[in-house]
Amino acid sequence: MKAASTIAWDDTVLPFQLDNSDIRGRVARLDGVLSGVLKQHAYPEKVEALVAEMALLTALIGQTISLRWKLSLQVQTNGPVRMIATDYYAPQNEGEVARIRAYASFDEERLTDGTPFDQLGNGYFAVLIDQGDGMKPYQGISGLVGGSLQASAEAYFAQSEQLATRFSLKFGKSTEPEVGEHWRAGGIMLQHMPKASPEVSGEGGSGESGYLLAKDVVNEEDAENWNRANILLDSVEDLEMIGPSVPPTDLLVRLFHEEAPRVYDAQSVKFGCTCSEERVRQSLSIYSARDIEKMTTPEGRVTADCQFCGAHYDLDPATVGMPPKDRSKDGSADAAGA
Repeated sequence: MKAASTIAWDDTVLPFQLDNSDIRGRVARLDGVLSGVLKQHAYPEKVEALVAEMALLTALIGQTISLRWKLSLQVQTNGPVRMIATDYYAPQNEGEVARIRAYASFDEERLTDGTPFDQLGNGYFAVLIDQGDGMKPYQGISGLVGGSLQASAEAYFAQSEQLATRFSLKFGKSTEPEVGEHWRAGGIMLQHMPKASPEVSGEGGSGESGYLLAKDVVNEEDAENWNRANILLDSVEDLEMIGPSVPPTDLLVRLFHEEAPRVYDAQSVKFGCTCSEERVRQSLSIYSARDIEKMTTPEGRVTADCQFCGAHYDLDPATVGMPPKDRSKDGSADAAGA
């Protein structure tokens, strides 16, 4: 049985700063979040691994952003795994829990014997930030490079944000005494504090397909600190990241004690979906009665399923779609009573 002090670090993101290196970072431990995400679907293990990695990246990145509403990460490809989508919903009030949800779309018959990343093929890695009503959403896109989702995320930050960023991630199925087999994940993110971007030549970076890497966007005077922090991070052991025996605070002291690590308040995260019957009705409100009739099942119902949490909605077609007073404008007055 895990001690209460250990359990307290599960499903948390701990922000920190290395004062001697001008580097900020995050340590994340995910347990129940992954269980909540993955139990909604019967994914093959390689797809589960990709979703776990994406959820861990989402937790680490989401906590770095001054976010009013939602961060989304998306991968779109031409491979067997066509899409992975994750959302991080920021807490609305101080002290509340952030929520993460995720799902993947894939062709099972096309999955290969290769690594999880091999199932992606060619595609892109996208970051979307939506600050809510009245704010224009932001979207940045980078390629899938470097043989992992974490390498693709690093390339995104270098290419799109000119921020030197490093991820060290570990995830997999865990078996603990008195606990059934389940997925756990742990990770560390390092990011050089934002400064004026160095000049980057138009010839591209030193990465795959000319993508910029972290070393390409670090100012010359900061390179020594950045390299030293990365060397220290390379010494981390898998079990130190995943836990549950090493608290993240102890891990930071072990890795970076000479860099004067300073920690801030941890952010709790949980699996959470925002779908609801009201949202389904709202999404259907743009359709005419004639359109709704085409969506109606042989049983005389309109149904919808949430791809994230698997919730099933079963609605009376007479109660969804455009309000009756608007249907005539769409040329559907004859179906107003449908």
